[in-house]
Amino acid sequence: MNSVRLRARRGAILLASSATALTLFASAPAIAADAATADAAATADAAADDAAYGEPILVTARRREEKSQDVPVAISVVDAGTLDRTGNFTVNQIQQLVPSLQVTSTNPRNSNINIRGLGANSAIAVDGLEYGVGFYVDGVYFARPGQSQFDLVDLQQIEVLRGPQGTLFGKNTTAGALNITTRLPSFDPDLTVEGSLGNYDYHQIRLSASAPIVDDKVAFRISLADTHRGGFLLNRANLTKAQDYDNFSARGQLLIKPNSDLSIRLIGDYSKQTLHSNLTLIDGYFTTFANGAPITNNIFDRAARLNYTLPTTNAFSRVGDADSPYQANMESYGVSGELNWDFGKATLTSITAYRWWDWYPANDIDATSLAINTLAQQQNFQRQFTQELRLASNGRNTVDYQVGLFYLYQIIRGYGRTGYGKDFAAWNLPGTTPAATIAAVSQALTGFEADSYSDPRTKSYAAFGQADWHITDALTLTAGLRFTHEDKEGSFTRFQVPTSGLNLSTLPAAQAAALQAIRDSAAYQLGNLTFSAKTKSDALSGLITLGYKITPDVLLYGSYSHGSKSGGLNVTAGGASRPVVDPEKVDSFEIGLKSQFLDNRVTFNLAAFLTEIRDYQTTVSELITGTVFTQYIDNIPKVRSKGVEADLAYAPTDWLRFTASGAYTDAKFVSFANSPQAPDKNNQGGIQDLSGQHLPGVSKFAYSLGLDASQPVTEGFEGYVHADYMHRSSFNSTATLSQYGVVPAYGLLNGRIGLRTADGKYDFAFWARNLTNKNYYVARAPGTFGLITGTTGEPRTFGATLRAKW
Repeated sequence: MNSVRLRARRGAILLASSATALTLFASAPAIAADAATADAAATADAAADDAAYGEPILVTARRREEKSQDVPVAISVVDAGTLDRTGNFTVNQIQQLVPSLQVTSTNPRNSNINIRGLGANSAIAVDGLEYGVGFYVDGVYFARPGQSQFDLVDLQQIEVLRGPQGTLFGKNTTAGALNITTRLPSFDPDLTVEGSLGNYDYHQIRLSASAPIVDDKVAFRISLADTHRGGFLLNRANLTKAQDYDNFSARGQLLIKPNSDLSIRLIGDYSKQTLHSNLTLIDGYFTTFANGAPITNNIFDRAARLNYTLPTTNAFSRVGDADSPYQANMESYGVSGELNWDFGKATLTSITAYRWWDWYPANDIDATSLAINTLAQQQNFQRQFTQELRLASNGRNTVDYQVGLFYLYQIIRGYGRTGYGKDFAAWNLPGTTPAATIAAVSQALTGFEADSYSDPRTKSYAAFGQADWHITDALTLTAGLRFTHEDKEGSFTRFQVPTSGLNLSTLPAAQAAALQAIRDSAAYQLGNLTFSAKTKSDALSGLITLGYKITPDVLLYGSYSHGSKSGGLNVTAGGASRPVVDPEKVDSFEIGLKSQFLDNRVTFNLAAFLTEIRDYQTTVSELITGTVFTQYIDNIPKVRSKGVEADLAYAPTDWLRFTASGAYTDAKFVSFANSPQAPDKNNQGGIQDLSGQHLPGVSKFAYSLGLDASQPVTEGFEGYVHADYMHRSSFNSTATLSQYGVVPAYGLLNGRIGLRTADGKYDFAFWARNLTNKNYYVARAPGTFGLITGTTGEPRTFGATLRAKW
């Protein structure tokens, strides 16, 4: 195959699905065994090219390198070439290529990753709760979803595993996992430099450099990415831009190979992100409840009392109004070491890691330039340590096995701040309230602040193992077990800041007592509060899978797994009455087909799944008094997700490739009779029955289409084009399924056209994302007094990229 054709095929999206992600066979070491081979890094691009056109797609989802079509795992693979050509460099963008993956992020801390409709179904961060989708980078588990929101740097590939994990992965997860691998250091020097410019003042520099330090013994790799983009939104209060993006990421690696049996990989990384984010956009108003009854003290009544002109009601005008600071800044850094020692019949793998994640937010949540809610944020300082040990058989034997141990320690220190401004009382209290009462509330609360501290801590211990019995060359039975013990404890303290607001000691005793009573009222959530909670759990998980090769290119399989996700802690103000959340219990069934035909130019995979979760953990909201809500974790009695997924890839020629993926996901509350009421139904009681309703945040239908074409234009150059389209059906983004939380269906078209040299050294391309400039929402939500807010997706962006490789 000549070099021109290799370049033409570089990095097409590698879709391989149809098998349950929980049906992982026991395996010889992963990356590991050959974290190994420096030549693996050197030939990775060519391997990806071959995979795209019928040659084997290699994955490491089962902690060994193997053909994805031979693995009974529902998996989608996106390689480095696809990321380069599509311009995708964040997890939020990757979801446009994988229909079963849905990422919701109103800000990095409030990010949720769902697979098959499960994982986390509310865009509210919960520090005391684990998530159902695991996020791994080079074998290291990232415990908080905010850690996934930085730029992805120098990737080898991304594997999206669909379905429960646990008997091979270090941390058990109930919905799936993202398994991300980065490029290894190389003993052959290489350098890649890339620069991009685009509208909205977009500019990005990416660099990757690798070389030996000691020939065939020690090599390094340095990877950098620096991305800047101006804001999409305008704050009319000060005429500044919002929703910009500024991200810097750096990663350094050492690969040490004392001999052919031992390899050591050391990694250090740092990322910093600065966003002027969370400018609230008003998307509409309503003055009556769902049954037609009028809303008293509604948004128009409030605005009139303060002679305030409300902002436009169209979120897609992208104009907000805020007088308080808003930001979503964070840093993440970590170190890890991976050792692989080949004993001949088995390989021992050890992965040790320590990670930090720091979160620095600021919010103006009242959606106006009035001084209503002046402080409403919580800083987080997360630390985690993980240790994983695995022993895996090498080669193919009658029985292949893997056993392992895993330990996680995590602490998240939270520092919250709540404060009200001079307009709070007049804005919130009904117009019939006596002037003296409004004056007293204003006097008590203006400038007054209550801070909080929380510290959920987790210790998780696990032993796991999995074995494959190759009954015949075509028939394999897989069984796995995992035992997990977890201890969780934490506390929450809210305390009034004595130096804030009016100094009550200067007032007469009776007046001071009256104002202090206002500060202590539950309606304003500023009173002193302290509680602690702890829980422990033991859980046994297991799976059984039967796979049968009908022909060498057709695999049929079926699997069942039972598992659990540990309980959680409600270390928030709303959790005082419900501090401990019960564990989830999961039963999952799947059948699937993987196939290739027409000389491997067609790949077709199909999977059907049914997952039932009892005591499903999610965030609910509850009305405290008047218009004040609190949010906390609770258990839903039962949810169910069932559906069908299909992936098709067709390469009629070496220069042309089509891909298509689709997912039908029916995710519902089976039983949820005591759900908190939606804001637009508050006059109908505080509880509603959501049994039989669809889970929030989940599209029922989703599909993606892709096209890659290339053609030589001269002896040394070729032109290429890429296009991908993603469609998602409507979903509701609110925990209470309010009618004003519906996000309409939308589709996004992205494209790229470029020219590159046949040897791959130089590549120049023009690109566009959201080519049709589609207006679409990320989330919508109603307030209790008739305000509807919307979070909008990105408008059309375009630019050019120049890449050079040596």
